[in-house]
Amino acid sequence: MKAPLSSGMTAEPSGARLRWRSVAVPTEHGGWGLTLEPVLLGLLVAPSPAGVALGVAAFVAFVVRTPLKLAVVDVRRDRWLARSALAAKIACGELTVIVAMAAFAVWAAGWSWLVPVAIAFPMVAIEAWFDARSRSRRLVPELCGAVGIGAVVAAIVVAGGESNQLAAALWLVLAARSIGAIPFVRVQIMRLRRGAGPTGPSDVAQLAAVAVGTVAVAVDHRVAAGLIGLVVLVALQAVWARRPPPVAKVLGMTQMGLGIGLVLVTAAGVAWS
Repeated sequence: MKAPLSSGMTAEPSGARLRWRSVAVPTEHGGWGLTLEPVLLGLLVAPSPAGVALGVAAFVAFVVRTPLKLAVVDVRRDRWLARSALAAKIACGELTVIVAMAAFAVWAAGWSWLVPVAIAFPMVAIEAWFDARSRSRRLVPELCGAVGIGAVVAAIVVAGGESNQLAAALWLVLAARSIGAIPFVRVQIMRLRRGAGPTGPSDVAQLAAVAVGTVAVAVDHRVAAGLIGLVVLVALQAVWARRPPPVAKVLGMTQMGLGIGLVLVTAAGVAWS
């Protein structure tokens, strides 16, 4: 006996929604926080219409990685499926939004904000190279992607009329945060899965984070509060690396909270200096 028409009609949209989500929505939950931090810090320090446009472009650039990676991987594997075509359409639409936001930023604030973007381009390119080969979970692309997206804070600050020194120092603070956080999270996930793991890589990363934060203060003393926040964060991660790791969801939420806290402390320090 034939199934009622209404039953078939409800099943298809549900499947279509599921396919659209798997093609368009990033699975890297930590990436949302790493994108939010430079956008929020930049807009707190130097708010401007051009900065808002660059913030929108940054979030869309994070989102577009998912459909773009899927389409590129399928092309490399010499296959073209329905999901490939959908991913290509979504990626084209999102790339159009990025171009439009960048054009508005150029119109509103000139070209100077493109300098940090150009400096970050090699790091983004390295991440994209690993992405296309389905190796984006390795340490190098994760660090390159996190430090590269940090350039957004420098671009927003320059577009808002602040100095290149302050822009560079803020970028260095967020780079230091990523340099310490990513190896720490990787060690915690390894310990969560295997029950044990070395803390050495995380400890070295915490020292490197403090070193980069110190350079940031040398570039512009107004980010001194950011260095203090980094030292606190590094101390917490050094202790937590030796305690039983929480589940991945709690770990991710904790890192997002710490990142936003660092952003607020750094922005307040710049405002009061």
